[in-house]
Amino acid sequence: MDLIPIYLAFILALSIFLGFELISKVPATLHTPLMSGANAISGITLVGALMAAGAGGPDSSPLATILGVVAVGFATVNVVGGYMVTDRMLGMFRKRDDRGADSRQDS
Repeated sequence: MDLIPIYLAFILALSIFLGFELISKVPATLHTPLMSGANAISGITLVGALMAAGAGGPDSSPLATILGVVAVGFATVNVVGGYMVTDRMLGMFRKRDDRGADSRQDS
């Protein structure tokens, strides 16, 4: 009997439980730095997707390359969107005077 799927299911269940418990105990003031750190980790998925897209050799199927390119697209959207959300969240912590200062300096 192969126990690898059982071990993988156990690791998945444990990571879901631990992730939920850790995130639910984070105070609201730490969510922005936590989100920024998660975005940096998401950059690793982009590197992995690039490796998957470029791993095709002469004997590899075109499906693997296509799936790698799709993975690069999804990972890029994830990273860029995460940084946009983090920037918007950090903008909420700026003072009212600092928010309008950028537009007044341009004109």
